[in-house]
This record gives sequence, structure tokens and C-alpha cells, in this order.
Amino acid sequence: MPSRHVVFSHGKDSEPWGKKIIALADTARSEGYGVESIDYRGIDTVEGRIQKLVSGCQNLQGELVLVGSSLGGFVATSAASFLHARGVFLMAPAFYMEGLPPLRPRVIDCPVEIVHGWRDEVVPLENSMRFAREYGAPLHVLDDDHRLHTSVRRLKHLFEFFLISIDLPPEFAR
Repeated sequence: MPSRHVVFSHGKDSEPWGKKIIALADTARSEGYGVESIDYRGIDTVEGRIQKLVSGCQNLQGELVLVGSSLGGFVATSAASFLHARGVFLMAPAFYMEGLPPLRPRVIDCPVEIVHGWRDEVVPLENSMRFAREYGAPLHVLDDDHRLHTSVRRLKHLFEFFLISIDLPPEFAR
């Protein structure tokens, strides 16, 4: 049983094993991580999704990396400190969106990296820019839309680098 796990959180209208998650799960396994993907279908509240993520991770031993897309990015970020995550990788995270609760101050206490599309029609790129600026997080902006489906190869490379970099001493990680 791996002592390192990647746990995926899908977006509001997505499913636990969509195109991006399948691709990134392969990358995680190749780096020695066990892989889980939480199924949030049928859970309409953000609080319910956060609770499901926390309970879904309770029995996982070892290091935990959270990956979230869109609303799943908000959920993963909100739960990261509770779960003592080793890192958080986000794709077009739904930060600062109307109808979502505000993020807790200093919500992240681990390495975080964000990927967002220039042509995102769902979550404004400016929201990720704001979060990246506030947390000093790397932000990769790709020529893609909200789903980032035309950038899956690039996502895999960025995710692989992220997984490797969180193991490096801080002076070599950036």
C-alpha cells in the first residue's frame, strides 16, 4: 500500500473519472502515488463536498496531495489544511465566485500550483491571478478554455513537475 496518495476532486457538473483525472492519475501512479477520486455527484453544497473529501481521506496513511478542478479546486483548497496536505494542484479553481463562501484567511499552508485557461468562460482568469498573487503561488496560463481538455499533455507535465518539486529542498523547488 502506497504511503503517498493523490486525491482528486472534480468540478460541479463533472464526474470522478473524467478525461483530466484519468490522465493525471496515470502521472501520479508513475510517481509512486496511490490514487483516489471522490464522487461528489448528488452533493449540492460546498460544505457537503468538503465534508465528503475530509471523510474520504481519513483512512489514507502517509502524504496526501490534493488535486481539484473548478469547484473541486475550491473544495480541495478549503480542506487542505484540515487534511495536512503535502501539496495542492489546481485547475481553473472556482475562487471568489458568487454563491461560494469566502476562503478562510491563509487557507493554504503547503505548496500550491494553479493552471488556468486564457479563454475560460466559467471562472474568470483574474480569480486565479488574485489567489496566486495573495499566496505567492505559481500560475500557468494556457491557451485553452475552462475544461482544459486541449491541454491534457501539458497538464500531465506540469503535474509531474509539481509532484517532483514538492519533494525537493525549497532552494531547488522553484
